[in-house]
Amino acid sequence: MRIRESRRHAGEWLRSGAVRGVEPIDCQIMNPLHPKKLLLTKWTAVAPVGRNLHFLVSKVIEPDPPDTVIRWIDIEAVHSKSVRRIEWRELKDSTRWRQGWV
Repeated sequence: MRIRESRRHAGEWLRSGAVRGVEPIDCQIMNPLHPKKLLLTKWTAVAPVGRNLHFLVSKVIEPDPPDTVIRWIDIEAVHSKSVRRIEWRELKDSTRWRQGWV
């Protein structure tokens, strides 16, 4: 619990502009994402996507050839079971996605 509390307070501190001469920023402190660790992670869309809010990463698409970077994932809507393919970096956009089921 202490780590979460300290992260929350750090985010509030960053947004408050408490540092002299530094503009307040709108940020969300988020765990770093790595494409190989995304499988079965839970996500909430900020705005509904086809009447769905909650999603699960159901597949990480392995690139061909295997030595190139991972780019695509499949996310599955929890309620309707529909699957969409998106670039995994889209999940970093806090205006579109929140980590976990909120």
